Amino acid sequence: MNALRPLVVAAALAATLPTTLSATGCARDAMLVFDGSASMDELSFDVSRKTRIVDARTALRDALPDITPFRRVGLLTYGPGSSADSCANIDLRFGPRADAAADIVDEIDGLQPKGLTALAASVRAAADALDHRNRSGIVVLVTDGNETCGGRPCALGTALTQEAADLTVHVIGFQVVVDFFSWDNPEQVDVGAGNTVAKCLADRTGGLYVSTETVEELADALRATLGCALIGAAIPPFSAFETSPVRPRQT
Repeated sequence: MNALRPLVVAAALAATLPTTLSATGCARDAMLVFDGSASMDELSFDVSRKTRIVDARTALRDALPDITPFRRVGLLTYGPGSSADSCANIDLRFGPRADAAADIVDEIDGLQPKGLTALAASVRAAADALDHRNRSGIVVLVTDGNETCGGRPCALGTALTQEAADLTVHVIGFQVVVDFFSWDNPEQVDVGAGNTVAKCLADRTGGLYVSTETVEELADALRATLGCALIGAAIPPFSAFETSPVRPRQT
């Protein structure tokens, strides 16, 4: 991979933060929704690479200390849990709190990936934790794939826009592999071939959808979506940013 790519990604992200995020700085509370499904612990075809969960832990350790001294952040995970129905294992670890970096890292370090991907239900739960009908807030979803629990992320994005006081959902795809055979998803036509359906959540709430491959890119995306370094800056239109493509799953 081009050694300059992480810098290009970071620059593009910084240049295209939504105006609402820039204007309000870190006054808005945030929820980090983290993918703990089984695929986060899968080995890739390249045996020299670490699993996604290992790389994601490294990115969180790198990025969060730059974010949480300034913004209150909470954590919600999905995938592992005590329920036999893995789609029901949506765990609000804690709501937005100050200086949450160490708490988030500890929770994710102890996470053992398992189960399916309940994207829509998890983002809905995170929005509720932010009291989104009455308060402004941000949800940042980190995921490696598609909805596999029957949820409708596109419909949820529309609903959140209609009912929320001021909610922005950013979606960070991390080493995303879309398996179109795992679930017959009628919303896939809304985001186009090669993208995870979670992109709808960002598109319909005015957020960013960012595709990342490396630890450095994921850390930069976390800083850009959760951070607040550009308070008062002029923001170019969202269309200026182009995300990298999602790789199809090999069968």
